[in-house]
Amino acid sequence: MKRQKRDKLSRAHSKGYQAGISGRSKENCPFQTTESRSEWLGGWREAIEDRNIGLNSR
Repeated sequence: MKRQKRDKLSRAHSKGYQAGISGRSKENCPFQTTESRSEWLGGWREAIEDRNIGLNSR
């Protein structure tokens, strides 16, 4: 049975979250399409909020 890939938007969100947790700038968003970029930035913002309240993945 083939493994199904996650949809691109949820992948963009998780990549944005990872970038935010690691402290990267939002200017480093690799996505060009509006939908993917929006999802990436949403994940990034969520990670920044988590970092500010003290959650870290380290």
